[in-house]
Amino acid sequence: MAKIIILGSSNAIANKDHENTHMVLIGNTRIVLIDSPSNPILRLQDIGVEYNDITDLILTHFHPDHISGVPIFLMDMWLRGRTKPLDIYGLDYTLERMENLMDAYGWKNWPKFFPVTFNRLPSEEMTPVLSSADFDIFSSEVRHMVPTIGLRMEFKDSNKIAVYSCDTQPCQEVVRLARGANILIHEASGDVIGHSSSKQAAEIAVEADVGQLYLIHYPTGDFWQDNLLEDARNHFDGKVTLAEDLMVLEV
Repeated sequence: MAKIIILGSSNAIANKDHENTHMVLIGNTRIVLIDSPSNPILRLQDIGVEYNDITDLILTHFHPDHISGVPIFLMDMWLRGRTKPLDIYGLDYTLERMENLMDAYGWKNWPKFFPVTFNRLPSEEMTPVLSSADFDIFSSEVRHMVPTIGLRMEFKDSNKIAVYSCDTQPCQEVVRLARGANILIHEASGDVIGHSSSKQAAEIAVEADVGQLYLIHYPTGDFWQDNLLEDARNHFDGKVTLAEDLMVLEV
């Protein structure tokens, strides 16, 4: 059975117990890393996933708390002897900047570097990203401070659907992306430009008629908000869970 493992759950200001938000989608034939802050190899080791088993990397947007770990992730896999190809997906805005960043490191001169393919996604709603025997992934552009995608993951064995809003203010694009999903993983940074509060995440969950709501990308440490869960539960009758680092979502 496929599963989603939360590798990090914090907003942009991480702490020792909460890494910046990223996750991994594990199937029988493909293992997909969603975003790459810090160095995801360390978190992958914590959950027993080999770096060489990652087949795909989806970059939701070009902000440091989501992509800063890409250079060290690629370099570490190269130094560890990876030869398998890696597919990287994202909007043109994201991948152009990612390639420029890697070029600044001179990565094309690193000898015997494994094949990397940058797959540019259009900004249209429900764009097919990739398909495997276990799941199909679709993307829709959401509303953040830079071009950003949310993701819809449809699982074939269980017929379940999980949706990740990514960083976004409340918008109909997320409602449509999440329509009828079993699980909505929605950011809860706060009611500020380009983001959503837990209350707003709950309102999206109601409008999209989802089964469960997981709050992610929330303030941690000194910035923790005691009313985070209460505000969501006051507006959504389904189960509300605070996503935590290394949490497993069976789908």
